[in-house]
Amino acid sequence: MKRFFKITTLLFAAICINTVIANAQDKTVMVGGAAMYPSKNIIENAVNSKDHTTLVAAVKAAGLVETLEGAGPFTVFAPTNEAFNKLPTGTVDNLLKPENKDKLTAVLTYHVISGKIDSKSLMDMIMKNNGKYTATTVQGGSLTFMMKGKNIMVMDESGNTAKVTIKDVYQSNGVIHVIDTVLLPKS
Repeated sequence: MKRFFKITTLLFAAICINTVIANAQDKTVMVGGAAMYPSKNIIENAVNSKDHTTLVAAVKAAGLVETLEGAGPFTVFAPTNEAFNKLPTGTVDNLLKPENKDKLTAVLTYHVISGKIDSKSLMDMIMKNNGKYTATTVQGGSLTFMMKGKNIMVMDESGNTAKVTIKDVYQSNGVIHVIDTVLLPKS
């Protein structure tokens, strides 16, 4: 009887471990050719994405690494390298200059909302607010969210629109949604 109990207990433990591993793998998303692990923070994951090298360089230049490694939670709308390439020639290089650190910080924190807002919650808020939901960014400006077909769209204060291309990239301190356009606060 004791042997049966031990075997049953071991079998139950193995099933539980496999379930936890499967659930963790379900929430792991590939971004820029790298796995984004929910157990790591925003910075620990972002540095591995080949699609976000410009964003990571900008976060470092702005001195925001420590903040985005913090407890949060944060919701980050992360522009890809291609999104930064859409900006006028020289814009990124200009923003990365030490004398423009305040402008760079403003642009980057404009892509961050306090709290952990996944796509389901975002879509629910859009629906509850007659098709548009406006949120205040860490920078102090606002972003407006809407749906275009099945896609979540984000509009900045100047009317520029970005599409969420990868949603719900869970982090230990928040969630990232990858976007295809850099959003700009009003000057």
